[in-house]
Amino acid sequence: MTGTGPLILGSTGQVGRALAAVWPADAGAIWQHRPGSVPPAAPAFSWDILHHPAPARPAGVTGIVQLARGADTPTEVALAHAACDLGAAWDVPVLVASSQAVYGPNPDIVPESAPCAPANAYGAAKLAMEQAIAGRATALRIGNVAGCDMLLMNAARGRVTLDRLPDGSSPRRSYISAVGLSRVILGLLARTGPLPDVLNVAQPGTLAMGDLLAAACQRWNWQAAGAGVLPALELDVSRLMALVPLPRADAQVLIAEARAAGWRTAP
Repeated sequence: MTGTGPLILGSTGQVGRALAAVWPADAGAIWQHRPGSVPPAAPAFSWDILHHPAPARPAGVTGIVQLARGADTPTEVALAHAACDLGAAWDVPVLVASSQAVYGPNPDIVPESAPCAPANAYGAAKLAMEQAIAGRATALRIGNVAGCDMLLMNAARGRVTLDRLPDGSSPRRSYISAVGLSRVILGLLARTGPLPDVLNVAQPGTLAMGDLLAAACQRWNWQAAGAGVLPALELDVSRLMALVPLPRADAQVLIAEARAAGWRTAP
């Protein structure tokens, strides 16, 4: 097996398959999958990450991207350590998928230096994972990946209900497409020198949930926003933009790129 590009661990998950669908034709990648499962693209790398030693190193690996998700905190930590151990053995940089969920419901524009106060078990597991591998990899605190996020996944199953804020709008969030995420991965791994320990990953700006659904020609219902609904959650991506410039988030473009990555609505 040969290839030139990153080894994508956890490529059979939703984000991994979305990435494979839009991965640039002129950029290589190697797609890890468990034995017996179907990889999303070729060349494939069959490996049960937590139960078997890694197979021989493929030629041309430029880095490791850890997308595999654990069902609990110990598994999250173990998967991240396995990726870091492999990166150290192969002397390549490692990017590990974390989440904006580590911040919790922060109403401000959130830089990487903001305090982390996760509000759920998923965010707590990602934060524990980051702390366990500090100094060994770059943790990507990824915003909503269009088409892999709860809003558009629910829209794919049928009509959704949005919170109506007092000004009549819907909540705004940070988004990135699978196309944008592929650019981030390739751009970071192409750089020389050390990368930050943590990095917010989203396209600049925020999008209203209603604008995304409208761009997708989807209908929705309204409900009055409760006291706990956060009107906006915006990641400060100035650190990322200095490394890998991305266009501002645009609802029409994000929906088109989500469709290219495999997102479909219910018939």
